[in-house]
Amino acid sequence: MGDNVPEQGVYPLKEALRMAVDQELDLVEISPGANPPVCKILDYQKFLYQQKKKAKEMKANASKVVIKEIRFGPQTDEHDFQFKLKHAKSFLSDGAKVKAYVFFKGRSILFSEQGEQLLLRFAVELEEYGKAEQMPRLEGKRMIMMIAPVKKK
Repeated sequence: MGDNVPEQGVYPLKEALRMAVDQELDLVEISPGANPPVCKILDYQKFLYQQKKKAKEMKANASKVVIKEIRFGPQTDEHDFQFKLKHAKSFLSDGAKVKAYVFFKGRSILFSEQGEQLLLRFAVELEEYGKAEQMPRLEGKRMIMMIAPVKKK
């Protein structure tokens, strides 16, 4: 029932309502699906406030997915590749997802297989930090690949 109820148990609806009115509180149905339905005698406004507070707290504790982007060209140099690889490792170890993509300008779209090899090599190098969520795929002038961080044990 509630805080100020002498004895918990099954009460008829009229008696439960009378008990709530006597205490100047509300009769609140907690779980209507139960048999018999579970009710409590409490301050309804306070109950709503606590529920909002719990919902806000749960939302604050929910993890937000951060996506970091790393951009390559189809003829990315070895030094640039290693530099971007180092950044991707730090992003993945911080728990962020990495969206790696090769951007093709003008007629460089002819080198799409070169871009795919670059992204696959990137995924292989990052295997211990994260795993590829999808294989490289071409979307317009970009070839995109998502890498999610590996869960730490």
